[in-house]
Amino acid sequence: MSMTITAPKSPTAAPGAGELFQFLRDGKPRTRSELAQITGLSRSTIAARVEALLDLELIGTVGASASSGGRPPSNFAFAPTSRTVLAADLGAAHAILALTDLAGNIIDHLRADVDIAAGPIATLTWVVESFTELLQRNARGVDTLSGIAIGVPGPVEHSTGRPTKPPIMPGWNDFDIPGTIQEHFNVPVLVDNDVNIMALGEKTLSWPTTENLIFVKVATGVGVGIISGGQLQRGAQGSAGDLGHVQVPGGEAKPCSCGNTGCLEALAGGAAVAKNLAALGYPVQTASDVGKLAEENNTAAIQVLRQAGRDIGAVLAMCVNLLNPSVIVLGGRLARAGEHVIAGVREVVYYRSTPLATQHLVIGGSTAKDMAGVRGASMLVISHILSAEAVDELANSRAATRSSHETTKESLR
Repeated sequence: MSMTITAPKSPTAAPGAGELFQFLRDGKPRTRSELAQITGLSRSTIAARVEALLDLELIGTVGASASSGGRPPSNFAFAPTSRTVLAADLGAAHAILALTDLAGNIIDHLRADVDIAAGPIATLTWVVESFTELLQRNARGVDTLSGIAIGVPGPVEHSTGRPTKPPIMPGWNDFDIPGTIQEHFNVPVLVDNDVNIMALGEKTLSWPTTENLIFVKVATGVGVGIISGGQLQRGAQGSAGDLGHVQVPGGEAKPCSCGNTGCLEALAGGAAVAKNLAALGYPVQTASDVGKLAEENNTAAIQVLRQAGRDIGAVLAMCVNLLNPSVIVLGGRLARAGEHVIAGVREVVYYRSTPLATQHLVIGGSTAKDMAGVRGASMLVISHILSAEAVDELANSRAATRSSHETTKESLR
């Protein structure tokens, strides 16, 4: 008589703890009884799942509800401060890093001038050192860290986190950013295009109920983050939103870094705007210099910025007719130079787009401003690590570790 011996299954926490957690992420305190009513699950199942979430420190008790007799029932709610997330927004010439809790609230941040063209090793070494500094100066151990997200100024293959032939990032093509960061922090690391994370940050902060939004970053280059149907649209290879290399209708045939002529970036990018004003005899080198002159009511600077807005608007009008967004948000250093760029965008978009598409269209400047990127990066990784599947996996891992420890203790007796 033969006997088949099967390996014991790995211990698991209460199945579905991650699904229950999604009901608690809004922060509203609920009792076990209320959770049972919402989900239709038995009280014993709810109790097991609540215990699993308490063990992970993703929820906590927040007082008790009124009792109808006997001991008052406990309330449970999301505990976002129990864990941390690190976020980085890397631009062509600057970077902002932040430490947040699991609700995306910024605990601390730092910023610095960083040359992305220095290459991945130098840049990411600085990122790791700065992440460590943020944790240490806020007395947060690495063991509190749940995930990391990084935005970079170029196309990214989202599934791998590797940049794909980024025009202004020499030496970064196909570089393993997540793997490099994970050599120092053993947590999930997500990488995305910087404009995509800015779009997420702006939506989270100012337009949480808006399903269709376009975020336009106007800085060294011009890029767009597209949120349609409530979801970030990256395209087949992650290059959706590369607006800077769309030809401006009726624009000048100025040469662009991509090899073509008449691209939006060549006409309305930060360097182009500064060059246009310098050609008029003004001592400017950057878009910020142009913005300062415009703040002083310099007519030439205002005209240059307004024309940049018109050129951007000419391309955005096509996006409006194609995607029909509810909101267009302009951010980046050039957009922050004043209302002149935004005014130029409005002028052309409202003129060239269909009346139905612009009937309720809002066009304005960023509310999150230069913190949009780190806010969006934080939310990107939070959505990943707090998904039902990820929470279940974490709970099962915790259960397996505990079982292993108990087995070891038993064998030592």
